Amino acid sequence: MKATVRQTLRRARIMMRRHGPEAMVWRRRIAILAGAILVGIVALLFADLADEANALFARMTQRWWWAPLIVTPAGFVGIVWLTQRFAPAAAGSGIPQVMAATRNPDAGMNRLVSARTAIAKFFLTVATLLFGASVGREGPTVQIAASIMGYAHRIMHIPLRASVFIAGGAAGVAGAFNTPLAGVAFAIEELAAAYEQRMTLLVMTAVLIAGMVSLGIAGDYVYFGAMRQTLGVREALIVTPVAGIIGGVAGGLFSRLMLSFGTSSLAPVAWFRARRLYFALACGVVVALVGVVSGLTWGTGYDAARHIIEGHDVPIWFGAAKFLSTLATALSGLPGGIFAPSLSVGAGIGDMLRSLFPGYPSGAIVLLGMVAYFTGVVRAPLTAVIIISETTASRGLMMPLLASAIMADFAAQLVSKERLYHGLSQRFMEKPQGS
Repeated sequence: MKATVRQTLRRARIMMRRHGPEAMVWRRRIAILAGAILVGIVALLFADLADEANALFARMTQRWWWAPLIVTPAGFVGIVWLTQRFAPAAAGSGIPQVMAATRNPDAGMNRLVSARTAIAKFFLTVATLLFGASVGREGPTVQIAASIMGYAHRIMHIPLRASVFIAGGAAGVAGAFNTPLAGVAFAIEELAAAYEQRMTLLVMTAVLIAGMVSLGIAGDYVYFGAMRQTLGVREALIVTPVAGIIGGVAGGLFSRLMLSFGTSSLAPVAWFRARRLYFALACGVVVALVGVVSGLTWGTGYDAARHIIEGHDVPIWFGAAKFLSTLATALSGLPGGIFAPSLSVGAGIGDMLRSLFPGYPSGAIVLLGMVAYFTGVVRAPLTAVIIISETTASRGLMMPLLASAIMADFAAQLVSKERLYHGLSQRFMEKPQGS
């Protein structure tokens, strides 16, 4: 009898270890839930601070048009110095860092997505917008979200896997844009080199929770506003390939220039590469001059893109000016993403296209330019289509958007063989000992 009782108690203890509150499965669920909720909250806080920084800089330029000629170059130098001195892994978009971290999750938590890097990324990205840099917050949100998800698992004593960072990054995209489907597509196309079946539940859960948090706090908003225009079959057959080729080539050129700067053997490029602060100053001067002359290229470009979608006119050279401003900002080494600025450049290309097709629905033409250029830059057509569709509620344009994105992907590949984020991620890989 006593032996039976002891055996029963022993089985109960085993069952509690395997299935009780302290079991691995429950700790993993708690980590996913807590991490995703925190990602949603931080993404919204980050968005609010970024928007406020944009607004503060806009008010300064309205009062003193010449101020950016001094403030912007000085800000570029100061932020690049702070980044190099205290958090080198916070430079740039943040998406390449997450990609590199998935190759060695434990090492990644110590540098690429560490707490120090994530905190620096948060505040330095906001600071770049205070100085008028052409950056977005979506890429930094991916890096910050991957860090949050990693620490949630580490606190719960769960071994880190690549899927943890992928889920965190996907949740960051969902929270930043309020686009859950885009988060899933981004995880598949960009963050995961090989999408493993076991990642599915983790990614879906994190994305949905972060999306629900964003929806619950910020409300059911559409990022760029609802756009209900559609294209007829004949119109789509004519304009889709034009938008795809032009946007794809332009986006591929941006990627080519970004990647070439890190590898070019040209003497002036090598000189600037070895003197980052001087180069940051030069980039700041370029951004300031373009911004002062145009008055339209500061910050994320969100407002300009929305106005173009709504049918407002901008100068025909807006897309080229925003392209130059974004390229100078990205090359400088400032913390900040290229998602929102790329969508703004794409809107400028769309504005140029609608002047070529004056009888076509203008908003639909603009969206084709946006999806084509964005695809050309990031080479992720599915993500681009879903982001544009979800951020503009333009579900009636899904087929033209997809066709334009596929053509843009092909055109961009002719200009830049290597995908931008994957090429940049190589610079953050841990080098083997003795190399």
